[in-house]
Amino acid sequence: MKEINKLQLSTLIPSQLIGYSISLIIGIFIILTTFQVYKDVSPLFTGEEKLFNKDIAVISKRITIFKTLDKSKAYFKDKEITNINEQPFIKDVATFTPATYKINAYTNSNGNIPPFYTDLFFESIPDSYIDIAPEQWRWTSDNNFIPIIIPKDYLNLYNFGFAESQGLPLLSENTISEIEFNIRLSGNGSTGEFKSKIVGFSSRINTILVPLNFMKWANNRYGKQNRSMNISRILVEFTNPSDEKITPFFEENSYNINNEKLEYNKIIFLFKSAIYFFTGLAILIIILSVSAIVLGLFLILQRNQEIIKNLYNIGYHYKKIARLYQIVLTAVTLFVTISAIISSSVVRGIYTDKLKYLIANTEQSNTIILFGIIITITLIAIYNILIVKRIKRIVTH
Repeated sequence: MKEINKLQLSTLIPSQLIGYSISLIIGIFIILTTFQVYKDVSPLFTGEEKLFNKDIAVISKRITIFKTLDKSKAYFKDKEITNINEQPFIKDVATFTPATYKINAYTNSNGNIPPFYTDLFFESIPDSYIDIAPEQWRWTSDNNFIPIIIPKDYLNLYNFGFAESQGLPLLSENTISEIEFNIRLSGNGSTGEFKSKIVGFSSRINTILVPLNFMKWANNRYGKQNRSMNISRILVEFTNPSDEKITPFFEENSYNINNEKLEYNKIIFLFKSAIYFFTGLAILIIILSVSAIVLGLFLILQRNQEIIKNLYNIGYHYKKIARLYQIVLTAVTLFVTISAIISSSVVRGIYTDKLKYLIANTEQSNTIILFGIIITITLIAIYNILIVKRIKRIVTH
């Protein structure tokens, strides 16, 4: 038996096995690392720590001296909104719904905070475009409470600008969210008193938001009935934020766009493109390495078919003849995948130390071992099936 094994081993070419091992370990390492990197940084896009949301930007018309003389030129007409929505790089368009009534916010003098009185403005957008979803963000016509979302920049402006200059205390998001105040709405010959509180802070929308169903109700009750709805800002969602046609279109139509947001979205697009590229490259490398070793093995078997037929003729079953080749490729594949898993895990340990400064919870599930096992089982199964079929074909012809 040992002599037969030596005979079969002598038919293998070590340089082919070495080349197969090197190319396969590179391919598996790339694909394991790429998948794990995407898994680890996904909270930046989908979790609470997300830096970027949908490919969304707020656009408005540029204010010129002519628009200051005629305010109507600063508003979007229905035809303009339709034209924007029809652009190939635009996925969807949503409008801001402004309040058409007077709004005052104030506190009672016997409250726990200093009394204040100020004018406010409200706007609304569809809930699907809001980057937070507070539990209190709902309103019904029998509810006397108005939930409000403000931009995080407003709180930062107070803490690091107004509060510093006036010697006032700094406020955290939790603290300001506990402060309840009164809202007075007036217009159309009616006045309404409501309780209100800030229930969330948006990183995306730079305005004071209230629920859309409340805005529609309040505009109908307190708004100027003979006033048309003037839309000065709209939200656009891009199909591809890096489309080169976007900037020329906005320049041509004198639209302002949040360029910083657009640049962030380009970063997302480039990152995802890089993930897809490296994944495709890794798959290509694996396919080429597997194809090369299978083709090389088939050539070896074909070149030594006389030996294989002789072994079959003296009583060795074709499955038993195939076993040595199966064992060799299985051992090499196991060695390669284990090496790739270890290398990928080492790389992950290096970048997660840096990633913890961006993501509060870096304990994402480790997919390296799981994917490594899946790839190993798949490759071994392919080799075992192909080798047996090839040797069976040789001995039966």
